[in-house]
Amino acid sequence: MQDIGNALVLLSNFVIVPATAYGSQLALGALGVTLVYGILRFSNFAHGDTMAFGTMVVIFVTWGFERLGIGIAPLPTALLAIPFGILATMAMVLVSDRLVYRHQRKNRAPPVVFLISSIGLMFVLNGLVRFAIGTGDQRFTDGERFIMRYGDFKRMTGLDEGIAFKTSQGLTIVTAIVVVAALFWFLGRTRSGKSMRAYSDNQDLALLSGISPERVVMITWLLSATLATIAGTLYGLDKGFKPFTYFQLLLPIFAAAIVGGLGNPLGAIAGGFVIAFSEVTVTYAYKKFITYLVPESWAPEGLLQLLSTDYKFAVSFVIMVLVLLLRPTGIFAGKAV
Repeated sequence: MQDIGNALVLLSNFVIVPATAYGSQLALGALGVTLVYGILRFSNFAHGDTMAFGTMVVIFVTWGFERLGIGIAPLPTALLAIPFGILATMAMVLVSDRLVYRHQRKNRAPPVVFLISSIGLMFVLNGLVRFAIGTGDQRFTDGERFIMRYGDFKRMTGLDEGIAFKTSQGLTIVTAIVVVAALFWFLGRTRSGKSMRAYSDNQDLALLSGISPERVVMITWLLSATLATIAGTLYGLDKGFKPFTYFQLLLPIFAAAIVGGLGNPLGAIAGGFVIAFSEVTVTYAYKKFITYLVPESWAPEGLLQLLSTDYKFAVSFVIMVLVLLLRPTGIFAGKAV
């Protein structure tokens, strides 16, 4: 029985807890993508670098707070800096919309024009972030690092294996729950949220009803900027900040949105966890886990790892391609916001 307990704890430590935190981060990122698609009808390829921009601002403000001795120990100081990152990112996306997308929207340009424009904006933001903060890894985590330490868990349970539950993982999960609940309340209960849903369902009918399209567009960008900054900051706290990583993160984020059903917020959340658990379970080495469950003579010699962690993004790509081939509408049939 103790071996089964060790196996379950081992799986929790290396698969369940990390995948849940990573899935929460992907879900928040995919929500931003799916809102823009559901309202503005184009795939925003600049979203990953929007996350990087917001996180960069949070890092700069965090460093400033640390020099001034401002903190909220045992929690990370970055939590105090997130509102500043959100405001800066909101300003950036509104300026980008005015300079890049507004003219195309007035001329009813096809979605592919918006998509290509977003790719151009992606490279501009990527270069800006690299120039401002550099290309290397940046750490901005302070406060208490762990909620539960590996050794403490072992002493509490008497097992040979333990769980190291990081503060960043706990913050990610709790924040994701709060943000998702607030977003669904906003979309379902407020006048602005209902206007967004009506505009998403039928733009012409929404215009006839007196809904201001520019106001809907502005609110959509503000929500997208908020989600991008929060998702990017939580990812950076958990795994560290490096600009190119956020460029790579665009693939699993879009895979999550497509798997769940592009344009559907609930689908974005489900897709985020599907992608996260798929990546983590496929790249985990199961040798020690299996060793606890089988007789010693049957213990495997190899790592029993289906795919190296270097290729984890390939899992997202394969899943996305399969969904596009077998069920293009995604799990939730790509319903509107």
